[in-house]
Amino acid sequence: MHDLTAFQRDVLYVLAGLDEAYGLAIKSELEEYYEGEVNHGRLYPNLDDLVERGYVEKGQIDRRTNSYELTDAGTDALSDRREWEDSYLDDLEVATA
Repeated sequence: MHDLTAFQRDVLYVLAGLDEAYGLAIKSELEEYYEGEVNHGRLYPNLDDLVERGYVEKGQIDRRTNSYELTDAGTDALSDRREWEDSYLDDLEVATA
């Protein structure tokens, strides 16, 4: 996961939190977090890249709507990332206590 952009990592986190992940739902969650518009031209190429890297599986809800789901590799990558982040946050909590 070290080779992903921050935006791609955020997409993975959003996917982990959504029950039904499709493009517009993902876009909406990201826009809420970023407090601004996320362009289709940014979102969908990044989703496709995450699919190519094996972190996300792309399915189809209907002819116009794709679904997205974390793969085991995506879940493992997020778990590893959280573990790494927590190791630094634990140090931060000790330093500020």
